[in-house]
Amino acid sequence: MAEENQKPAEEQKPEQQEKAEEKQEAAAKDEQESAEKTPEEPPKEMRAVVLTGFGGLKSVKLLKKPEPTLAEGEVLIRVKACGLNFQDLMVRVGAIDSPPKTPVILGFECAGEIEAVGEGVEDFKVGDRVVALPEYRAWAELVAVPAKYVYRLPADMSFLDASAIAINYAVAYMLLFDVGNLQPGKVLLVHSVGGGVGQAVCQLARTVEGVKIIGVASKAKHEAIQGSIDHIIERGTDYASEVRKLYPEGVDIVLDCLCGEECNRGYSLIKPMGKYVLYGSANVVTGETKSIFSVAKSWWQVDKVSPIKLFDENKTLAGLNMRHLMYQQGGAAHIKSVMDKVFALWSKGKVKAVIDSTWALEDVPEAMQKMHDRKNVGKILLDPSMEPKPKPATPAKGKGKSSSIDKEDKKKDEEENGSGDNDVKDEEKKKDDKKDDKKEEKKESS
Repeated sequence: MAEENQKPAEEQKPEQQEKAEEKQEAAAKDEQESAEKTPEEPPKEMRAVVLTGFGGLKSVKLLKKPEPTLAEGEVLIRVKACGLNFQDLMVRVGAIDSPPKTPVILGFECAGEIEAVGEGVEDFKVGDRVVALPEYRAWAELVAVPAKYVYRLPADMSFLDASAIAINYAVAYMLLFDVGNLQPGKVLLVHSVGGGVGQAVCQLARTVEGVKIIGVASKAKHEAIQGSIDHIIERGTDYASEVRKLYPEGVDIVLDCLCGEECNRGYSLIKPMGKYVLYGSANVVTGETKSIFSVAKSWWQVDKVSPIKLFDENKTLAGLNMRHLMYQQGGAAHIKSVMDKVFALWSKGKVKAVIDSTWALEDVPEAMQKMHDRKNVGKILLDPSMEPKPKPATPAKGKGKSSSIDKEDKKKDEEENGSGDNDVKDEEKKKDDKKDDKKEEKKESS
């Protein structure tokens, strides 16, 4: 019996040793693998303009974000210049259809050099100078963009010029020629004619013989833009009456980026065979933050026009939303053909960039405010390499402030009347003189 019980124990021992050896081998293997592994490097970071939440200017901040990774069909661009568009203001306040989730890197337009090319990209190589129209993420030091939204620049076009031309001139070209079918001798009414798209429209319209341009702009811009148009009307006035005085029969094309009541006025001004084209809704953005009331008011002010009325009056209503055309309706190839035509006109000297001002990434809120106030003539640009504007010094408070003023006043008095020490000495001398006079009087009386 003892022998029978002992046998299984002897058989069991090698099994336990085997398991222990396997554990030791596995532990040794794990140790070796962990030793071979190099510590992971932290992701590289870049500066980017980020919208942290929909609202006022304080929601736009320059932050550090991870550098983008390159996907198939994309190119990685080192950004040298960016364009600011009214669409960016609408995104900030949340007054855009299908708004992005925040936080999000802002910007639809940038120019720079390609640093890397993703799999499947054949038309571009590293080092190419390009301008790109991504759906967001353009306002950063690096951006990954699908190649179909990227366009090679003419050899002598600067990055700033490219960012000033791309969206504005593509929109203007489609408004005039694809939608408006502009012909020689026609009359054109342009709202916000002093802005980036407005100035692009003026230049492109001048490439057609005999076209007359009526522009609506704020009074402060009239002097700067008077050479580019035939008639200027002040914004906020009864421009419809002024247009009828100039052209009693009406105009051929109205380009409206405002919406609201301007739709009704614009339609009333076009003559038979004329076209009213809506390409924006700037009237929606009335303040720093989104106003549901202003959005509703803007759309409810628009009269509903039936197809029968258009048929009877021989008029055309049209619209252009370049963002929808590019990203939602498969129009990337058409945009590329338009960009090629615009760059060809630039190379021939037919059009040129109109730049209002250039800002550092840190100063984006201030740049946005300028566009919001409609004070820009031409394009507002961002330059990632530019130094931010110096911030004004905070004035001293309370006692410190008044003492500094006192010091300035005292210094001024000293410069005009002599130093304070001299004044004291003069007073002391007068007192001494009086004492001497009294002593002399006593002597004389005695």
